[in-house]
Amino acid sequence: MPNLDDLPPLREVIARFDLNARKALGQNFLLDLNLTSRIARSAGDLTGVTVIEVGPGPGGLTRALVATKAREVIAIERDPRFIAALADLIDAAEGRLRLIEADALDVDLEEIAPAPRAIIANLPYNVATPLLLGWLRRIDRFRSLTLMFQKEVADRLAAQPGSRTYGRLSVIAQWRAEVRPMFNLPARAFTPPPKVMSTVVQLVPRADPEPAEWEAVETVTAAAFGQRRKMLRQSLKSLGPVDALIAATGLDPTARAEDVPVAGYAALARAWRAAT
Repeated sequence: MPNLDDLPPLREVIARFDLNARKALGQNFLLDLNLTSRIARSAGDLTGVTVIEVGPGPGGLTRALVATKAREVIAIERDPRFIAALADLIDAAEGRLRLIEADALDVDLEEIAPAPRAIIANLPYNVATPLLLGWLRRIDRFRSLTLMFQKEVADRLAAQPGSRTYGRLSVIAQWRAEVRPMFNLPARAFTPPPKVMSTVVQLVPRADPEPAEWEAVETVTAAAFGQRRKMLRQSLKSLGPVDALIAATGLDPTARAEDVPVAGYAALARAWRAAT
């Protein structure tokens, strides 16, 4: 049985199993083990935590996660080519690595991973946002999410009111979590290199998020940012009697979507729900 130090270099694993990255699956491999270790460290002390990784690929980040004091690492991989390639790593992990062949969008993470649980992943670019939104909805069930995104997505997550990048994703993420950009990774760190820089972001669930229903927040942010250049009194007309709605929140009816803070959207969501 191999141990972690005896595992072959990742490039050798890729060559042995002919693991070319597939653009259709949003795959870009991070092969520098110093960088994968940095990502694992950025998640904090993982002692006793069940760690979930999505898209392990050839296993670069997976190796770093197994090397932590996590209770167990659960890797979810939809590409069957990587199952055999990860066999040696599973052996080396001595029962602390479980591989699930599935689409992460279809997996109930609470069902497969006992608490405390955390997600740490270099997300496939093409499903990063849908995955994140699903996890944010139940983020109180996780200790933290430490995720790699395209930098432009990370910038939107952390954007503040009044900025050009502040939008629906900013509001929903910051309503449910503290968003902490950690560090950037250049395109050349990946194989094949993507066209953009990447950013590791940590999201920690808020202990006391602004009270509001998820569907209501989605509805009011969709209306507001769907016509973000217009004033609220115009962009929110689809929600019903707009003057009464805005008056109930104390917001400025001449403000535009990007000017409204997270608390303002939570107030709009409550007012809209109360009126429906």
